[in-house]
Amino acid sequence: MSAVQPTPAERLLPFLRWLPMVGPRTLRADLIAGATGAIIVLPQGVAYALIAGLPPEYGLYTAIVTPIVAGLFGSSLHLVSGPTAAISIVVFSVVSGVVSPESPQFIPYVLTVTFLAGLIQFALGVTRMGTLVNFISHTVVVGFTTGAAILIGTSQLRHFTGIEAPTGESFLHTWQALLAGLGGANGYSIAIGTVTLLTALGLRAWKPRWPGMLIAMVVGSLACLAIGGGERGVPLVGAMAGGLPAPSVPELSPDVVRELAPGALAVAIIALIEAVSIARAVAIRSHQQIDGNQEFIGQGLSNMVGSFFSCYAGSGSFTRTGANYDAGAQTPLAAVFAAIMLALVLLLAPGVTAYLPLPAMAGIVLLIAWNLIDFHHIRKIMRASRRETVVLAVTFAATLLLELEFAIYVGVLLSLVLYLQRTAKPRLVDLAPMADRAERPLRNAAKRDLPECPQLRILRIDGSLFFGAVDHVQTALKNDPEGERPHVLIIGNAINFIDVAGAEMLVEEAERLRHAGGGLYLCGVKSPALETMRRGGYLDAIGEENLFTTPEDAIHAIFQRLDGEVCRTCQRRIFLECANAPGPEPAPGGTQP
Repeated sequence: MSAVQPTPAERLLPFLRWLPMVGPRTLRADLIAGATGAIIVLPQGVAYALIAGLPPEYGLYTAIVTPIVAGLFGSSLHLVSGPTAAISIVVFSVVSGVVSPESPQFIPYVLTVTFLAGLIQFALGVTRMGTLVNFISHTVVVGFTTGAAILIGTSQLRHFTGIEAPTGESFLHTWQALLAGLGGANGYSIAIGTVTLLTALGLRAWKPRWPGMLIAMVVGSLACLAIGGGERGVPLVGAMAGGLPAPSVPELSPDVVRELAPGALAVAIIALIEAVSIARAVAIRSHQQIDGNQEFIGQGLSNMVGSFFSCYAGSGSFTRTGANYDAGAQTPLAAVFAAIMLALVLLLAPGVTAYLPLPAMAGIVLLIAWNLIDFHHIRKIMRASRRETVVLAVTFAATLLLELEFAIYVGVLLSLVLYLQRTAKPRLVDLAPMADRAERPLRNAAKRDLPECPQLRILRIDGSLFFGAVDHVQTALKNDPEGERPHVLIIGNAINFIDVAGAEMLVEEAERLRHAGGGLYLCGVKSPALETMRRGGYLDAIGEENLFTTPEDAIHAIFQRLDGEVCRTCQRRIFLECANAPGPEPAPGGTQP
């Protein structure tokens, strides 16, 4: 789609922008891509419903309704929404913290979380707040996703091993129960889960384009039948309820909403990050422009509408979106066709999961959890930055040990604290001219061991002057490594903004230096920062005559104000202007001292 501004009608109904693209060629491509998507989402939908603590048909309901609404009202041509592993575990964590997964209230509460999450997403999109997701760093997302993957894997070990363990418990309590119940493990369950997992891994390596998960589930089911798993204590998923998603009503009483709202906010934010990140990633390959706010609206509507059709919270799927693009999808109709084909499965063959063993599903979920761990970026983060590594580790630990919906907030808060800590201490570099070059460029004096002027300090500030950085900068201005020099020239090319606290600090320093017989000078400060100081009257206090555009102009003007007696005895002679200044008196014998 072009980058032309959409009309009011296209903003209200975004599908009007790509509808003219539809033709026989695109329909054929979208049908093929839709069939591919339906095959992929069938095992995933069942697996993700299992992660969310829901009957298998709820995963397929979500894979039918959510992608249609999100596709029609989003901005991406290729994004496929629906159930995802990370959102499934967050939904389960949020709702199981309020009611037991075995409670009849569990499913209505899941629908309530879905509606509330969709409402939050829709409101953020309508109010053009799409940039909020930028405050959640990639490191936080990687740490959270890694922790969620471990939680997902842990939650499936009871099905994989046949060990009796309670649901809805914390990470540590679940492992305690699993270790305590090792003696009661079912070897047949482990064998079926292992066969399924190895089949999926083998097909992914040997035939990556085949529907490996679907084939592996069939192999696991056949293995279960061959050994008589049903008679040997191996639990089965069971048949799904036939038919299309039935109308449903979320529980929206004030008490329930108040209880679930914090968790719904976490679901909404995490789902938006997932969806927008995937949409942008595929847009780079397809050369499409993504409207983040429109994606918020599309995701919000899909969850709001879905909550009235027995769907739980969905988001963009990396696997299905990538497969959709690689299969040649041209428009969001590919996601619509996949949903229709999935609906036909529910109508015509609802018993496809009747003989599917839970250990086989657990094997598939373990593979999904493993795929969620982004080892590549984890290694890059750990090599690149200690601060980012701390954020990664803390977010990961919080995901495992705290209520899941709060883990993302811990990561975001720590990221902001470390960012503020870093910006509160901008880099301060003392500069001096390189006397061996004709143009005398200013360079790092300490790094190059350059002599400095005994009267004029040239200081470059690499960061903004705001309230958090004032103390650090003012301390550096007062603690001159060369002694108290009365003249200070600040090179401000890297100062992006100056707030009131920063401006007041500069005025204080200007007055201090003026009383010492010198002055404070500013060079190269950007126009927005200067405008702030000018409007507040701070430049008047510093003096407009102390404002310069280039270091050369500043040094030439300041040199006229230096103490001539000090210059007369100075041995350094580092400025071009020093050549014309009177030198030291000849020593006895006619030599320079």
